[in-house]
Amino acid sequence: MKLNQRQKARRRSASLASNLPFRISPSRSLARRVLSSNYCAIARRPHAGSSRSNTTATESSTALTVKRRHIAIIAPPTAGHINPLAALGTSLVETGHRVTIVHLTDVESLVPDCGVGFAAFDHPADGQGLLAEYYRKLAQPSGPVGLTRMIRGTASMTELLLKALPTALSRLGVDAIVADSVEPAGPLVARHLRLPFVTAVTGLPLLREPTVPPPFLGWAYRPDAVGRNRNNGGYAVSDLLMRPITTMVATYARRWGLDPDPRYQWSKRLQIAQCPEGLDFPRLALPKSFRYGGPWRRDELEENLPDDDGRPLIFCSLGSLQGARRSLFAAMTAACSAVGARAVVAHGGGLSDREAHSLPGNPLVRAFWSQTRILPQCSAAILHGGFNTVLDALAAGVPIVAVPLAFEQPATAARLKRIGAARVVSAADAGKGGLEPALRLVLRNPEYRRAAQSMATDMAAAGGAAEAAAMVDAALGRETDVRPAGLSPPDGKAAFAA
Repeated sequence: MKLNQRQKARRRSASLASNLPFRISPSRSLARRVLSSNYCAIARRPHAGSSRSNTTATESSTALTVKRRHIAIIAPPTAGHINPLAALGTSLVETGHRVTIVHLTDVESLVPDCGVGFAAFDHPADGQGLLAEYYRKLAQPSGPVGLTRMIRGTASMTELLLKALPTALSRLGVDAIVADSVEPAGPLVARHLRLPFVTAVTGLPLLREPTVPPPFLGWAYRPDAVGRNRNNGGYAVSDLLMRPITTMVATYARRWGLDPDPRYQWSKRLQIAQCPEGLDFPRLALPKSFRYGGPWRRDELEENLPDDDGRPLIFCSLGSLQGARRSLFAAMTAACSAVGARAVVAHGGGLSDREAHSLPGNPLVRAFWSQTRILPQCSAAILHGGFNTVLDALAAGVPIVAVPLAFEQPATAARLKRIGAARVVSAADAGKGGLEPALRLVLRNPEYRRAAQSMATDMAAAGGAAEAAAMVDAALGRETDVRPAGLSPPDGKAAFAA
């Protein structure tokens, strides 16, 4: 008998639950099923603390009956993190939890209408334009000046979260946290408030191992002594660069009476990743709580092309932060035209109408496309290596030409190269005509498509957001831990892990 995706998720959830230090009783599971349809309808309403609505008495009564969690999502304020976590949150709402993304007021515009609530943390430093200023720093992360500015900007954002979140989460009555792995404020505040938390890995796994290069470098996997020494040096430089963030986080940890050791940033309950195991470099020391997975996505509307001229389609994207690079987009669309294909460009709002219309090759250009719908119609993709777009391309079985620019993109490109799903072209070479031969190769050599299709099969079996939510539900299922956030623990003791 074949099982559907939800049945598979329930079975895997039960399997995970059997390995946790608590049990979910059959009677409790039955109560969940009986009340699930009523509660899900209530949970889709906006949440307390949101600008959209207030909690109803019925919602509070139902939540108390089934002891469902009020889960806060703490993440960087960018679409690449908010979108997959909103999909995960939607699946958690469908299991009966209440889920709220908590951040700057301006972040509400990033949160899709999907049943997940939003609450601004109402702090004096939360001013209009703060998010736009942060984006300007992220958009220019290269070079000594740009890199330093970006790191300091990220440290300031984390410090603002550390200042504002304890009061905000207490006000909202949050009793659990889903913490994005790249934002250290989430787990630290969870420990401060003695709240259970799980780690959500929306990008590459950041766990450090001697044989795995630092996650922001495009080095190949090399587990021998030479590779280990190289990696060790890379981590030393990375630690030096990241000191503004790590020093500030350690200062708050000590102020709150917590051990500042970075290993406490990772949940002992569950570390759940979008990344499929086959895409990552081989790991030798993953924690028992770590789980690979597949893309966390919500259903998107069908994408109908407004003008199909019969040429094969190539999806071209630089993400939402790097989409203002008109010259690089021009190199992409020209390469597509040279191989007899048509570019489908997603510029994330970075190009003006004039710039969009001036791109060569008569491309189809929009700020955004429904990626999960348009990519299956494409023969290949030219991407900067942003993790979500890479996952969507692989899920569609589409081979890639990767042009990494910043952040973890070089490391993602190195992994794509290793599995044979992509050719990697530097941004400098892309501007000198390097895209056309790379694109011809991935279109003509079937091995690239076969590698992408193999990843697509693995990711489809991973269960996506529904499977991830089932594991989060199991990891946070301890009844005795359901307690709203409070700044003063009853026993006055400092917590070292949650």
